[in-house]
Amino acid sequence: MVEKVVKIRRCAAVVKGGRRFSFAALVVVGDGHGKVGWGYGKANEVPPSVEKAVKDGSQSMVPVALEGTTIPHEVKGHFGAARVVLVPASPGTGVIAGAAVRAVCEACGIHDILTKSFGTNNSMNLVKATLDALQQLRSRGEVERLRGVSLA
Repeated sequence: MVEKVVKIRRCAAVVKGGRRFSFAALVVVGDGHGKVGWGYGKANEVPPSVEKAVKDGSQSMVPVALEGTTIPHEVKGHFGAARVVLVPASPGTGVIAGAAVRAVCEACGIHDILTKSFGTNNSMNLVKATLDALQQLRSRGEVERLRGVSLA
């Protein structure tokens, strides 16, 4: 399993003796071969919050249609104010993406892709928008089966 910590957030509650901190972790989990999920965990320390997020992410994994080291076609995803465009790239290009989108692509097993994000730069919304885009992907064989035709 590939685990990528995207964001650690710190929250402070002011109590009689000072500030009490708690932590929230956003983690992307994947198998590196076309399955990916995201998880969110909260705890009073960083390591337990990451553990909770990994457990949450591994339970919410979804399959993604890949074509070699890239994606089959261009796709757009959105969540809230976050918009993400994913474009297939030739071998050797690498993952051209920001931190949140890069984490999802690498955990999924994508090695060559061009991406662009629009709107907000909120990490959680970008991760959800990227997953929305990846779930829209269809392989050539799947499209042929759905349409009931065979393309030569």
